[in-house]
Amino acid sequence: MKRLTFPRPFTHTHPPVQDVNEILDKQATPGERAADWVATAVGSWRFIIGQTIILVIWVILNVTAWVQHWDPYPFILMNLFMSLQAAFTAPVIMMSQNRQATRDRLEAHNDFSINQKAEEEIRAILAHLDAQNEALIEIHQLLSRLIGEKPAA
Repeated sequence: MKRLTFPRPFTHTHPPVQDVNEILDKQATPGERAADWVATAVGSWRFIIGQTIILVIWVILNVTAWVQHWDPYPFILMNLFMSLQAAFTAPVIMMSQNRQATRDRLEAHNDFSINQKAEEEIRAILAHLDAQNEALIEIHQLLSRLIGEKPAA
């Protein structure tokens, strides 16, 4: 009878998988957290609706002169405030987007590493299955000989 051989048991040589988002959130500086907060707040319907309401009130108060014409038509002061907001908001949003791009690159690299590890483990499993198939064929042939039947190929 042929000696049955099996591959060595698979050993996991990699560190445990970690959540990249958790790691990056722990390493984030206060400025990065602020940039993420601004990007989230400014990119929401709540902000757009709130800003629209403020602008409409601004225009109504200045057109009807209920209080005082502090910014008569064509609303130069409002235009200045909007320009300042855009001038400061755009770079802050870009900082947040750059941070998100870094996070995406790290996540893609982490996914690639995990896929490589999974592929290695799948190869080990397939090698074990092949060895088991060979052992079962050998055992089947041995049993067939013992019973006196012709082995099925």
